[in-house]
Order: sequence, then structure tokens, then C-alpha cells
Amino acid sequence: MSKRDNDRIDPELESDLGAEFDLRGDQLQKELEAAREDAAHHLETAQRVQADFENFRKRNQREMEEIRKRAGQRIVEELLPVLDNLERAIDHTVAGGDLAHLLKGVEMVYQQINDVFGKEGVEVLDPFGQVFDPNIHQAVGQREDAEVPEGTVVDVFQKGYSLGGRVVRPAMVVVSTGGPAPEE
Repeated sequence: MSKRDNDRIDPELESDLGAEFDLRGDQLQKELEAAREDAAHHLETAQRVQADFENFRKRNQREMEEIRKRAGQRIVEELLPVLDNLERAIDHTVAGGDLAHLLKGVEMVYQQINDVFGKEGVEVLDPFGQVFDPNIHQAVGQREDAEVPEGTVVDVFQKGYSLGGRVVRPAMVVVSTGGPAPEE
């Protein structure tokens, strides 16, 4: 054992062990070195795993951003023909076409937009005649109507939309008051 090793050894331990100290001291020293090597190896492994996880997290963020970009691109690509048809309808009308053709063109464009929405999982919320639900409707007014059950949607100012069961925009509605209690 080196002088430095001897300085770290408890003198009481050395006197208790007596002649056996050299044998057991060496053995304990070897076990301590082995434990230190194991600890260093485990620390290195933990640092490597941590670095791998950080790389995984960053790669996952980049992939998610790329997916969002591609999803947006797909929707834009689906809407471009709709925009083209709207421009054609406007150009036709400006060039002297009649309003009936413009109306028909706008209705076709409206249907194309709804088709794109349908492909993307968008659902229209048109709650006319339904019971008011504050989770999917936004009340913008009330109208007294004794013929309609209390809390029924009697007018829709703006349709709502949901995507994947989640409300993107609530329907803006007028709700009835003064009628009979709603049926449960």
C-alpha cells in the first residue's frame, strides 16, 4: 500500500486487525476500487442514456413540426381548386355573366369547401331546434317564445364547427325563453 493509502486508513482498525491488516486492507482496497469502477461505469451509462433521450426528444419535436407542416400543406393543396373555382366565378361575373351563374358557382365552391372539411373530419354544428348546450353553443341573445320549450335554439347566427370531437368554433345562437320546461 502506498503512503497515501495508509493516511486514509483508520489507525484503530489497523491496530484491531494487527497482522491480518495487510491481507484484509488490500482486499478492502480492491473492493473499494471495484466499487468505484462500477460507480464510474454506471455514471457513464446514465449520462449516455440521458444524452440518447435528449436526442430522441429533439428528433421527435422536429418530426412533429414536419407533420404539422405537411398537414397544413395537404389542406392548402385541397383548397387550391376551390380558390380557383371561386376566381372563375368572379371573373365570369365581371366579364358580364349573369348572377344566376355566379350563384351556382358560389354554391359549388361552398360544396367543395364542405367536402374538404369532411375529408379532414370537420363537422358542422347547426343546432337549430336543439336544446342549448353551452359546451358547443354560444348564446348571443334570447327570444321569448311561449310555443318553444325553454332553452331551445330558435335562431343560428353562425354555424359552429368541430374537429375530431373538439369544438373549433361554437355555434352562435339565440335561445328561447318563456316557453314550457324542456323535456328530460
